[in-house]
Amino acid sequence: MDWLLDRTVESCSIGVVFDQSSFTDLDFADDVSLLAELLELLVPILETFASEAASLGFEVNWQKTKVQALGCREDMSLTIKVQGQDVMIVEEFVYLGSLIHSSIGSTCDISCRSAITRAAMQSLENQIWRSRLAISMKLKLYNTCILQIFLYGSDCCAISKTDAHKIDALDQWCLHMLVGIKWYQSVRNDDVRRLTKQPKLTAIIQSRRLTIFGHIMRMDDNAHAKRILLASPPADWRRQLGRPRITWLSTIQQDVKQHYLTLPEAADLAQNRPLWRMMSTYGAMQSRVACQKRRVAQKILEIFPSKMALFFIAGPP
Repeated sequence: MDWLLDRTVESCSIGVVFDQSSFTDLDFADDVSLLAELLELLVPILETFASEAASLGFEVNWQKTKVQALGCREDMSLTIKVQGQDVMIVEEFVYLGSLIHSSIGSTCDISCRSAITRAAMQSLENQIWRSRLAISMKLKLYNTCILQIFLYGSDCCAISKTDAHKIDALDQWCLHMLVGIKWYQSVRNDDVRRLTKQPKLTAIIQSRRLTIFGHIMRMDDNAHAKRILLASPPADWRRQLGRPRITWLSTIQQDVKQHYLTLPEAADLAQNRPLWRMMSTYGAMQSRVACQKRRVAQKILEIFPSKMALFFIAGPP
């Protein structure tokens, strides 16, 4: 597949530009995404890709091939012609388990994940949640089998406040079903949370998001992921009218703001892997306590570098 993509890229001028570098394709196993800045460039690219694949005895499945334009454009046609085949132009497409929408937002993906999670909970209602299993065992099953449905790839979502409320509402609904509490029993959400000792789902997502941010910040400066994340827009770029879109980086800024950090300070702190792991793991649940521990840890690191291991063994309160 890599050889086939290299042949296609060499013969066609494609790609999107980030930080003065062109990125032409994304591929994972047999899932391939070809990138282009103009829709008109995709037809010769797909034709070249199909011709190169035919020379190896492969055939492109045009029914599964989709074209997606990121950014709302109402003047686009519904299909394009490639080698006499109709290729659909879609608003949303599932790629590697995530729903990619043309609006470049995560709301549709979150709604899709919520629906799948609710269906999985309801399918186990009679067998598991209404059974006589201990709550601790139900929580283990919930964290292992149900929660992972929503968490898969959720660390890449740009979550707004409205999305966060929906996520926590889903989490509360699942916990109510797990412990067998009905809506008409008027049990407070805090009491359910105290009974299960389960952190908020948004806090878990925030912890995973900060973890992957730390991985990216520790990468080499020439790594593609780091260059794309920190790339600055061109000098002649102008934002469209209206409210700015919520991006993943702006979500990270809100996360580190809870720890009284700016984005550059967070990038520097991420170089210290043990300290960043402690903040991302425990800080999402106890931001103020984690901030105090981070300050103490920094002072200990400056005075007694060899004592840092003892501090992390103690852990949070």
